[in-house]
Amino acid sequence: MKRSILALALLASTAANAAPNTAQFSNFVYSGSDPSDAVRAAPGQYRNPILQGFHPDPSVVRVGKDFYLVNSTFAWFPGLPVFHSTDLVHWEQVGNALDRPGMLDFKRLGLSRAVFAPAITHHDGLFYILNTCVDCGGNFLITAKDPKGPWSDPVWLPEVGGIDASLFFDEGGDGGGRAWIVNNDNPPGPAEYSGHRAIWIQEYDPKARKTIGPRSVLLDKGVNPAAKPIWPEGPHILKKDGWYYLIAAEGGTAEGHSQVVLRGKSVTGPYVPYKDNPILTQRGLPRDRPLPITSAGHADLVDTPDGQWWATFLAVRPYGDDLYNTGRETFLLPVEWKDGWPIILPNGQTIPYVKTAPKLPPPSKEGAKAPPSAGPFRVAETFAGPELPKSWMTMRIPTSRWWSVKGGILSLEARKDRIGGNDQPSIWARRQQHMNATVSTTVRFEPRADGDKAGLVAVQNDAFYWFVGLVRDGGKTLVRVEKRAGDKDAVDGVVVAEKAVSLEKSQGLNLKISVRGGALDFAYGTAPGTWETLKADADGTTLSTKVAGGFVGTMLGVYAHGAED
Repeated sequence: MKRSILALALLASTAANAAPNTAQFSNFVYSGSDPSDAVRAAPGQYRNPILQGFHPDPSVVRVGKDFYLVNSTFAWFPGLPVFHSTDLVHWEQVGNALDRPGMLDFKRLGLSRAVFAPAITHHDGLFYILNTCVDCGGNFLITAKDPKGPWSDPVWLPEVGGIDASLFFDEGGDGGGRAWIVNNDNPPGPAEYSGHRAIWIQEYDPKARKTIGPRSVLLDKGVNPAAKPIWPEGPHILKKDGWYYLIAAEGGTAEGHSQVVLRGKSVTGPYVPYKDNPILTQRGLPRDRPLPITSAGHADLVDTPDGQWWATFLAVRPYGDDLYNTGRETFLLPVEWKDGWPIILPNGQTIPYVKTAPKLPPPSKEGAKAPPSAGPFRVAETFAGPELPKSWMTMRIPTSRWWSVKGGILSLEARKDRIGGNDQPSIWARRQQHMNATVSTTVRFEPRADGDKAGLVAVQNDAFYWFVGLVRDGGKTLVRVEKRAGDKDAVDGVVVAEKAVSLEKSQGLNLKISVRGGALDFAYGTAPGTWETLKADADGTTLSTKVAGGFVGTMLGVYAHGAED
């Protein structure tokens, strides 16, 4: 018995000594504004973008008087945010369609892989999201009776190749109530040039949950094959006045991005392109125009109960020569039907920052309490728990619970997984939603071994990020700024600025990152309201898509790493 008691005591002591080091964060505040805020929205108008920050590839559906929208999240988790609105302007995130670790496996994929371009639709009381997990399974379908969730486990569709699949239910006509999957894939023959793709269609059986019948091509190359258009993608089919309309993006996701439309009398074609395509683009406009909006495309169309039509689409707001850190955002414009064709924006016109709002009911009192998604705003996260806000995400999919949210504190275990190594690190973050933004927090952390760190991060991907926080190096505790700006830098980043700091046990250190377009400022403080700049005017263009590559936007959040678990 004595040996057993002694053994238990030794085990308890060992377990206590081996307990994971934990960083505690409180008082997380985000605030932001944009130069375009000077363009005032009058009563009865709305602001673009309607979902600021990293909200690409919007897909929208109406069910009665309610609208639901989803976005891409790539290798961030939880993924595929689901938004609700009653007026197409004010959106509340009501869930994440991918919110369980067992649904998908992102492995060690880069942050711009995994879940591309979701498409949401509704039929016979059931919501459908068709999506692609790039390099992690291919095309799949998930369903839910309530868009808030839970969403089903994925139903894989191995016969559907390529990306950007969407689902169309034909309620009548020659479709006879059948369902169809339309998607981007390789051309039927050898590719003739880089970016040569095709749009395919195949019937889908919702009851059997599988594709049936042959696949066929709806569009090869694009609406003007002689011009060798690149990347026709993000296709959707809609039906109006006896016509089937095929809308798709074309021209790639950079400044050549656009939206085109074709129509036909049969769901399977042939489809004839609109003579004045594209129906939306910003290419060819003066590069020196004030407050430019660029790279517009990947639209989805939706009607309102009173018969009006609107388009959601992605675009970006650069602060320099194609430099933007906020990623691709969701915009809204009315659709004008001209001679039987939907026009989102006539060629040569610029996307407006303010526009007359849809005549739709405003959000409910509960919906009105949702965090703002457009214009200047400030959001303070209290970490009341037991979970984080639905808009917060982590890199890839966690396999264990290394965080807790309780009583105003977000606690992160300082684990060996790190940013920079395509791991699943101890990070939770929210989107940068403005060109000019500030994020601050208070961290309590006692780094035990060289390499331990905890603080704030601004992350574009594993190879491009900034960090400010407490670190242990050479047996000393320091407050440090680190960056990684490409493969040539060390995985942990390089030291940009540092200073020895002395903290009482359990004393918090205040940290702040300020973003001014392509410039970053890093500051710290040991007392409320007092700040000391550690590094000013750092090169924040390293967080732009132009420099870092990929399809995501900058995420601002908290991070902890332990050299020893």
